[in-house]
Amino acid sequence: METRHLELGNGRSLAYCRTKGQQPGVVFLGGLSSNMNGTKALHLENWAKRDGRAYLRFDYTGHGRSSGRFEDGCISDWTEDAMDAVSRLTDGPQVVVGSSMGGWIGLILATRIPERMLGFVGIAAAPDFTEDFREFRLSEVQLAALEKDGKVEVPSDRSDNPMIITKRLIDDGMTNLVLKNPLHLPFPARFLQGTADEDVNQEVAIRLLGHVTGTDVRLHLVKGADHRFSSPDCLLLIEQSVESVLAA
Repeated sequence: METRHLELGNGRSLAYCRTKGQQPGVVFLGGLSSNMNGTKALHLENWAKRDGRAYLRFDYTGHGRSSGRFEDGCISDWTEDAMDAVSRLTDGPQVVVGSSMGGWIGLILATRIPERMLGFVGIAAAPDFTEDFREFRLSEVQLAALEKDGKVEVPSDRSDNPMIITKRLIDDGMTNLVLKNPLHLPFPARFLQGTADEDVNQEVAIRLLGHVTGTDVRLHLVKGADHRFSSPDCLLLIEQSVESVLAA
């Protein structure tokens, strides 16, 4: 699949791959420090090709082949990327599939451009995860370093190199919280969550289910599945969830 670039001005350029097909299409939103060539993104692309379905995957700024540095970005920036991708690279309402941080961004989109969303599938969705970093995952020493230096390094499960968490990311996250106010989803929504997920506890998914309102919102817990949610059974469940939303 050919990688193209969407030029957004101010030096911003989003790398993307787009599969042509019938509408409504599907848009994949990846996680923090991930890229559009991950297992779930590519699996959904293969499913879309078999189904003859339009499909879009892309890299946020500072991710993958897009412009910019990861450590310069924040939730607002990556949400803007997603809104630009949906508005400029798709036609009509789309099924948005958000993995981890992409789940948070997808929920923000639901509040800003609900008319462009036919449905939503969250995979180990991590709404408001910056609050989790601030309150639970960063030690007092790391929080002090964050205030002093503006950034801190944390271990990454995607690379031997640490991930850089910035004060800007944490502070900006506080302006994008979706669990502090009622969140209405006026379309079918499916939340998929593994019970062995060490990055997003299943209690987050249960809290999210109780927080949102809508006439067709469901949570599917998979015993033993981890945060990657990429086993053959999990990938099949993602397909089935997208098909369920499309058929609703």
